[in-house]
Amino acid sequence: MKLRLLGVLLALAALPTTWASGQAASAGAQATPAAALLALSKQDHTLAIVDPASLRVLARIPVGDDPHEVTASADGKTAYVSNYGFGAFHTLAVIDLVGQKPLPSIDLGALAGPHGLTFVQNKVWFTAEAAKAIGSYSPASGKIDWIMGTGQNRTHMLYVFPDAKRILTTNVNSATVTILEKTEGRAGGPPPGMPPGVGPPPGGQPMPGAGGPPPGPPPGPPGGDWQLTVIPVGRGSEGFDVSPDGKEAWVANAQDGTVSVIDIAQKKVVATLAAKVPGANRLKFTLDGKLALVSAGPNLVILDTANRVEMKRLVLGHGSAGIQMQPDGTRAYVACGPDGFVAVVDLKSLEVVGRIDVGGNPDGLAWAAR
Repeated sequence: MKLRLLGVLLALAALPTTWASGQAASAGAQATPAAALLALSKQDHTLAIVDPASLRVLARIPVGDDPHEVTASADGKTAYVSNYGFGAFHTLAVIDLVGQKPLPSIDLGALAGPHGLTFVQNKVWFTAEAAKAIGSYSPASGKIDWIMGTGQNRTHMLYVFPDAKRILTTNVNSATVTILEKTEGRAGGPPPGMPPGVGPPPGGQPMPGAGGPPPGPPPGPPGGDWQLTVIPVGRGSEGFDVSPDGKEAWVANAQDGTVSVIDIAQKKVVATLAAKVPGANRLKFTLDGKLALVSAGPNLVILDTANRVEMKRLVLGHGSAGIQMQPDGTRAYVACGPDGFVAVVDLKSLEVVGRIDVGGNPDGLAWAAR
């Protein structure tokens, strides 16, 4: 009897530590890779960290109510998620991707209905639908450091150029796109505080009571002025992307089923494509700019950008949403909300080559790279 008991104890001691220590060992064996796909589940209120090599979900992290979009910091260590709620919510969830745990959320206050997100110039840029505005949050200072109103209804998605001096947004219910361009300071005009029509004394002498000439040109408003141009597009303008060369913006119009092509320099629509994409949710260019992928209902519509025609149409399931390109240009990932998976599309064969179960009603996707 004693020999039998000793044999059982030795067998238990030889079992893998994942059996004995449970969750801690399992988490250690599934560390976040240097490059990871991030996928939101709106139903489960979680962010899935996916290993793109194995297409396995390594962790699911709670992110609060109604998560819609996600972006990652430039160093790939932190993710930010918008808690949308059609204007009912006003927070950004923050996730430690290395530690695979939630961090304290960011309260946006009156900037309710955050949706579109991106990370540029070490800042989180976001739209706030209920406030008809966009803003930026600085993780370094822990503060919202810039806000700009659009005056448009349902300012939804956004694209921020690398230098953060030009921003594009889609305004769903106004059927418009807003281009915001930063201009440095004011041009010309009298020094600050000088009455209109009154110049400085002759000979460059200081004004009476002044300590000397003004120190350089008059400053503009903090951060410089911003010029806003509103461009009418199709009804339900929502998903959009800027071409890799920065010259065009393609906008999917969900209600019209069309795609508007905007020349960014001219600030006008130069073509409207009868793309047959009713219910279009997102539009993304491939990294080489040769294709534009549009999620439209059950379909993923692939457009040839040079000829501006449909190249292929894939039926993914019962609905499609967020799109994310793999940085090496080999794959695209498409969230299929009603079916609860993310489709993996090979960009060479233009065929679905895999599915990832990331939770119920997936939507926002992002890439994190350390």
